[in-house]
Amino acid sequence: MTDAQALVKTLDFQLDIQSDNESLLYDATLEARSVYNETIRLAKQGVDWDAIPDRVADDANLVKNTTQRVVAKALGAMENYYEYDDFGQPSHTKDGAYPLRANYEEGYNLSLTDDGNVAFRISAKPYKHAKGVLDGSDAHLDILKTALTSDEWKIGTAEALFHDENAELHVNVTNTEQSVRDKQHSRTVVGVDVNEDNVALTALSEDDVEDSLVIDFPEIKFERHRYFTMRKRVQNAGKDSIHDTLEGREERFVRDRLHNVSRHIVEWSQQFERPCIVFEDLKEMRDSIDYGTRMNRRLHHLPFRALQFYTSYKAAFEGIPTGWIDPYKTSQRCPMYGHAERANRNKKRFKCRSCSHQDHSDRGASVNIAVKGIKKHQVWNVPALNRLPVVRKVRRQASGAVDAPTVTHDTVRGYQTDGIVGVSD
Repeated sequence: MTDAQALVKTLDFQLDIQSDNESLLYDATLEARSVYNETIRLAKQGVDWDAIPDRVADDANLVKNTTQRVVAKALGAMENYYEYDDFGQPSHTKDGAYPLRANYEEGYNLSLTDDGNVAFRISAKPYKHAKGVLDGSDAHLDILKTALTSDEWKIGTAEALFHDENAELHVNVTNTEQSVRDKQHSRTVVGVDVNEDNVALTALSEDDVEDSLVIDFPEIKFERHRYFTMRKRVQNAGKDSIHDTLEGREERFVRDRLHNVSRHIVEWSQQFERPCIVFEDLKEMRDSIDYGTRMNRRLHHLPFRALQFYTSYKAAFEGIPTGWIDPYKTSQRCPMYGHAERANRNKKRFKCRSCSHQDHSDRGASVNIAVKGIKKHQVWNVPALNRLPVVRKVRRQASGAVDAPTVTHDTVRGYQTDGIVGVSD
């Protein structure tokens, strides 16, 4: 039996527009912003969400199905706000470009040319098109060319957008044939503990603890706080356009770093026999957070769910299943003998008040997550945890395109001391 989990990948391309319609495409992204703003405004006014798509489409100067896709994304932002985040209600007063979402063969089309390129045609406005060829990495172009010629692939929704004044197209493709192994058929469970400035991983098999790793990414916490401070200053000065620009830069920075970290998690997990990656189900966590205004802002805006989502779909693309467990007391429970109380943990230090076992607190939590994953998803028993390996740490560099691990001793495949091998983005 296999999971019916869709294997979706997003392919990024530059647009080499070979007509005189680059300004047309940019104008369409401005119209998409108007559609987004109007959707958010109506939703805030309490208009029935089912009535919003047709109401907005009547006034939009876009292809109708493209308008509906933009509306759907805006309503999705509102839904996420109501479900997860009381502090980040979407704004309906922003200006500037917004991604133009389109369905394949309705709002945009792709085709192979005689010289091996991929040509695009985007319906920027009704009966007006932007045309040209895609430029991107060989890996992404190869996948897209395969998707255009193979029945095993399906091309889905795409977004046309401008990044640093460069036109781009982000295309979603799905492998319709590849399946994800059933969680119960796994031989290793990888517990993943996502924190404010790191992610801790522990791999458990039926025999023993295979390995553990802590990946530090302090730059995300630092940059989010820096951008928040800058946005508050420009907002107090009444410079809303600069505020929106800073917000966009922060979102792109965080998204890029999370994609890199999620890829490292999947690469590390692949070395083990038939892995299954397990996360805490943090859906209800935000509702229980109340530590004062300043701490609430920090915790409510942490990208826990985003990192879990990125990791999950990247793992699925490699055939690795993912599971979810109840997070109750995973950070307070002793991974060796199970004693749980709040006093066991003091920031990054864990010392059990019952047995005196000491550990890196986040690594200990990842062990507990893996143990719960085994109990929930596997038919084999939890191994006897008589010992735990030395905590292995990798620190991400805050600058540059390559993450060079800096640890004091050899770790697992691909992560060695002094950045000898490391992991390249």
